[in-house]
Parts: sequence; structure tokens; C-alpha cells
Amino acid sequence: MLELSNVQLSTDSPGFEHSFSSGEITVVLGANNAGKTNLCRLIAGLHTGSQGRVVLDGDDMSSANPRRRPVSLVYQAFINYPNLTVEENIDSPMRAKGSSQSARRERVDELAALLQIADFLERYPHELSGGQQQRVAIARALAKDARVLLLDEPLVNLDFKLREALESELPGLLRATGTCVIWTSSDSRDAFALADQVLLLADGRKIQSGAPLDVYSRPNSFEAMELLAEPGVNRFKREDTDCALRPEHVKIGDSPDNAITFTMNVTAYETNGDESFIHGQVAEHEWVVRCRGMQPVDVGTALALHANTDDVVSF
Repeated sequence: MLELSNVQLSTDSPGFEHSFSSGEITVVLGANNAGKTNLCRLIAGLHTGSQGRVVLDGDDMSSANPRRRPVSLVYQAFINYPNLTVEENIDSPMRAKGSSQSARRERVDELAALLQIADFLERYPHELSGGQQQRVAIARALAKDARVLLLDEPLVNLDFKLREALESELPGLLRATGTCVIWTSSDSRDAFALADQVLLLADGRKIQSGAPLDVYSRPNSFEAMELLAEPGVNRFKREDTDCALRPEHVKIGDSPDNAITFTMNVTAYETNGDESFIHGQVAEHEWVVRCRGMQPVDVGTALALHANTDDVVSF
């Protein structure tokens, strides 16, 4: 549906190509300044210094005015018109296009029901929670009849529990619209919770793309593996080959016969009760072990570790 070619997100980054499909959510994953917002602004036609060809259903939009593009952009801030009710906020892009009152009302009711804000149509934005305000912003974006919906880290300003609730509800609601949804994030958990496809960016470069589990299982570089790892990857050399293990694949204690073993000098320990993170040094590398429950260890001790050889990723 949406095809990008010769995309350069910064002056010194190489060009790349990528395609997005309708009815799917693509999570664009990258650290700060990776180029995520520039990618959204390029597709929306906003000036960024980025360049590239943008083709939607065969129509080249590269030179089209942003107002004429069937693209909507929702930022991480709750941007709604404070002096308009929820109904008037959702209605505003249709009113600007000159749509009839009956058509506008029907579309407002449809979107409000879809995004579960039908009970708040007479309220003003300041009377809503953060999650409700962001739903209004998404409804207004969809009211433009956008074929591409760009969500630039839309939940980053919400508290954890609200964000978790919306992450479980919004994907199904958005897929029901049949829209091409591009959701940017710096949190690897979003790739697994939300995405049909992921696009990994770093320094304006395309690192890898594909279905989340495929990219997780077969990363093409340390960078790609790091972006889909929480809190990072553990590097080591094995028979002169660069290798890595994810923190959740490293185990404590005696090893089975087919395992690879390590010794960690423990430098720090933290836990949230549900999980524990043990930090330390393995050879010349900083490592983190992520394990279930509380696994208290003493800082300064040597800890025996092991991992299944099938979990080792070699580059």
C-alpha cells in the first residue's frame, strides 16, 4: 500500500526502501534520534530535511501538499482543541472539508464507538484522562479518512498502567479500520505487544525489518539484536567468533551437559519482585542476567552461569 524508496532521514545516512501494508501495524523501533519522527514527517509531507519517494497505492505523493495527503499524524502530546468538545474535536477535519452535517454525525458516532469514547462526546479535553484524550486525538486523525495513520510514540506520556491497558485495546481497534498504521517506539516490548511487522532504525539507517519473532530469532547484526533485547545483549567470543546471548537466556547454577558456561563477577543486583537483574563482568564485557522471581546474590562474588548453545547468536 505505502512504498518508500531512496529514503534519507539525515544528510549522511544511506538511502533505503520499505513497504507498509494496509490493515497492519508496523512498529518503527529505534533509540532517540534514530530517525523515527523524521520518517513520520517525511510521509506526512512536513519539512524535515529528509528526502525520499512516497507512493501510496501507486500514486506518487512525494511532492503533494501535506493537506492533500490522506495521512494523519498523532504526536505523543495530547493535542486536542481545548475549547471544543470531544464531538467537535472529532468533527473538525470533516467540517473543514465541507462534509454534510448528517455524514459528519454518522462518522463521529462510528469513531467514538470504535475507540470507546461515545460516553464523552459532550465533554471538553480537560475533563478527560490522558488515555481518553489520546483516543480523541486518534479519532480526529481517523476522521480525516486517512489511509495512513502515523502514531509517533503516542503513549509515552501516559502512566504505566494506562499505557498497558491501551496497548492491549488499541491494536485490535486500529486494525478494524483497515488503515495502514505506523507506530514509532523506543521500547522493544511494543514490537511484540503491537506489531504485525517491525522496522528497526539506527542513526537514520534501516537495520532490519520483518515479523517481530522472525527478527528476534534471526537478527542480522548486534544492533538489530540489541534493539529487540531488554535490557541489552551480552557479548562474548567463542572460537574467534563474535557471539551474543540475551539476558533471559542466561541461567544461574550448575549446567547441563550441552550448555556453554561462564563466570560472572557480580557488580550490582536489582529486583522488582517479579524479576531480578544481576549485573556483572564476564571477561572484558558488561553482562546482565535476567531471571524470574527474587534471586539475591552478593555483590563482589563470582557467579557460575550457563546457557543453551541453541540460544547463542553468532555474527
